[in-house]
Amino acid sequence: MPLTASIHGLGAADAETRLKTEGYNELPRPDRRTPLRIVLEVVREPMLALLLGGGAVYLALGDLKEAVILLVFATMSVLITVIQESRTERVLEALRDLTSPRALVIRDGVRKRITGREVVRGDILVLAEGDRVPADAVIIECRDLQTDESLLTGESVPVRKIARAGAGPFERRRPGGDDLPFVFSGSLVVRGTAIAEVVATGIRSEIGKIGQSLSTLETEPPRLQAQTRRVVRVFAMAGAAVSILAVVLYGTLRGGWLDAVLAGIALGMSMLPEEFPVVLAVFMAMGAWRISQARVLTRRAAAIETLGSATVLCTDKTGTLTENRMTIAELRLGGDDTFRPRETQGTTMPERFHALVECAILASARDPFDPMDKAFHLLGRERLAGTGHLHDPPWKLVHAYGLRPGLLAMSQLWQPSDDSQAFVVAAKGAPEAIAGLCRFGPAELAALKRSVDAMAAEGLRVLGVARASYAGVTWPASQHDFAFEFAGLVGLADPLRQSVPAAVAECRSAGIRVMMITGDYPATAMAIARQAGLGTDELVTGEQLETLSADQLAQRVRTATVFARIMPDQKLRIVDALKANREIVAMTGDGVNDAPSLKAAHIGIAMGGRGTDVAREASAIVLLDDDFGSIVRAVRLGRRIYDNLRKAMGFIFAVHVPIAGLALLPLLFGLPIIFGPIHIAFLEMIIDPVCSLVFEAETEEDDVMRRPPRPPDQPLFSGSLIGWSLVQGALAFALVAVIYLTALMRGMPEAEVRALTFFSLVLVIVSLIFVNRSFSASLVTALRRPNAALAWVMLVVPVMLGLTLLLPPVSSLFRFGPLHLDDLALTLGAGIVVLVSLEALKSVWRGRLEVAVI
Repeated sequence: MPLTASIHGLGAADAETRLKTEGYNELPRPDRRTPLRIVLEVVREPMLALLLGGGAVYLALGDLKEAVILLVFATMSVLITVIQESRTERVLEALRDLTSPRALVIRDGVRKRITGREVVRGDILVLAEGDRVPADAVIIECRDLQTDESLLTGESVPVRKIARAGAGPFERRRPGGDDLPFVFSGSLVVRGTAIAEVVATGIRSEIGKIGQSLSTLETEPPRLQAQTRRVVRVFAMAGAAVSILAVVLYGTLRGGWLDAVLAGIALGMSMLPEEFPVVLAVFMAMGAWRISQARVLTRRAAAIETLGSATVLCTDKTGTLTENRMTIAELRLGGDDTFRPRETQGTTMPERFHALVECAILASARDPFDPMDKAFHLLGRERLAGTGHLHDPPWKLVHAYGLRPGLLAMSQLWQPSDDSQAFVVAAKGAPEAIAGLCRFGPAELAALKRSVDAMAAEGLRVLGVARASYAGVTWPASQHDFAFEFAGLVGLADPLRQSVPAAVAECRSAGIRVMMITGDYPATAMAIARQAGLGTDELVTGEQLETLSADQLAQRVRTATVFARIMPDQKLRIVDALKANREIVAMTGDGVNDAPSLKAAHIGIAMGGRGTDVAREASAIVLLDDDFGSIVRAVRLGRRIYDNLRKAMGFIFAVHVPIAGLALLPLLFGLPIIFGPIHIAFLEMIIDPVCSLVFEAETEEDDVMRRPPRPPDQPLFSGSLIGWSLVQGALAFALVAVIYLTALMRGMPEAEVRALTFFSLVLVIVSLIFVNRSFSASLVTALRRPNAALAWVMLVVPVMLGLTLLLPPVSSLFRFGPLHLDDLALTLGAGIVVLVSLEALKSVWRGRLEVAVI
């Protein structure tokens, strides 16, 4: 009688008590930013405070229209930010798999199906093929049990399990290795059945311990965000000081303190480059969207900034470089008589190999979960169709012998028809076990060993296959009682993804070193490394790494490209050693064992299809299609985004020089004030879309993947970029200031002077767009590059200017007077003069800018 008949399991009351005291069987969820929290973060921004302050002053002056306009601008800013941030939070929330796996447990002596999150310590699990194990458990009884623990160990080959009663002494409970009496949360049952008692749930499970360890690791801070905040803070302090001084001078010399406050607010708005963090956020969000089109999900948008500077890409093997599915790589009948199905696609398999494949299929499960059994069936469908070697029903499975610790082989007896008394016996297993069943002599064993060693050197998992006939009514007690004949050897491999060699080659051309870090065996790792095009001159094993100090490891990672039999904590040591060498590290992986190194790396890249929730939560980027080639596309986009971000930042610097200058010039010399808060807000409404749309949409530079990674300590706001921006801004300010002063000297009415100066400034800003579209190309070359966003801006800006001039309510709001055709021609000429002058000057400055890009 089976043991399960006497198992009562937990009572419902006991299970409920443990659920309350120990918590649900799930990992802690990260804090979610609510819309209210996002609003509170937004209202602390300085520009928003200035807009609200200006609106309050206009209300005090009784100017309701301008107050409402400024408040609308402020509200729009808040709403846009809240909507954008809330969408990001929803994406992060959806990233977790909210559907907990179902579990079959025995409670009160009755089998009951519950959600995985309700499993508690002490529950009795009933496991079968295809089940996802919901918690760590010790096996009470099992039959031919194998589990896939690749998400925990990184090894794609299933491991055998035995019952607790038959297990010898073991050091501790940990995944990986055959003939242990434990199953682990997140692993998959690929063969057999089992009854197991839960010993750990939630954060106390092996998968939970890794998840908990992530909380002790600090993610790399976003450097660009820190730089932009620092720059904005400096400008804000300077702008505040100048604004206060302007208010005091205006109020003292001219009177009218409310007008003085408005002038001070306008000056502060003109000097505060609030667009920097806004544009950075928009670039990161748009960059995340663009990268998502390449099937790459960006969990932390700040990681995009780091992609372009990555110098080392550490990649796992299983599921990352390989497809994480077993295929038949080689069939061997003896000696050098081999056939490689993967290398002979479209050709006919020789007849002499048919019996070997047929026998391997007969030794496999008819409806398999085991990846190796699936590989045999797939090869049979591809190569044996129409040959008479595929035995669908009425062939009947009548008996099976499972794997045992003393005999690592399994056999299945088949009855060809209901009236047949001649049975076919098929066996497969470890080559030495099959040799024992076939009663090999010393010479045959030596030849078999040579063949197995040759196949293992290619990184293949080798199985032996044998066949026998049997006639009888009762089955023998042991597989040894059959007269087996050796059928041949089968080599299985987890195949390399087709896109990997080209992706590795492109990484090299971009100056990115690719390293493989795997838990698999050295021979397998070296075989995959050779196929991928990685350097295989130096391999480091986990045992060797364990003997190295931190300094010694930092030296070894400078040259080693393949790391095999690596444990999770050792992956973290490798990442730390690379970071100690000042490398910018991108780490890929899909298993729970990869999570700590994913979080510690500058860029953690998780696999979305086969990856675990823990790995995705720890990563900054998720490959939705698990394609290694997507990483290269992401790097290309990351470099493009960084280049375009520098163009946008340079443009902002340049634009703020004439805006601030024209706001300050009348205050210093007692001239009519031309810009109020409403004008500055209008300019911001032009500048932000220009930066967010035009520069973000710029196509990549021609050499984007032929230049080395940029230095990690290179500032976004380099000296050459700031200098170039100041030159542009100074020229623009000088030209518009001359127009402003000349118009005043000719006695033009103040309202017309304001309109003329404002229009000239806007068209000069448009000319700066063309100047900054490319650092390396000329204006003519840049114009040939398609940019739909630029076309829209060139259409919208004249329409907006026309409305401010032609609609009386709007022109009175801006306090504009009428402009004539010669005035409009002058404003257009100002833009052309700036464009031509700066394009001529760019050829002199281009060398410095290109060095800064690299």
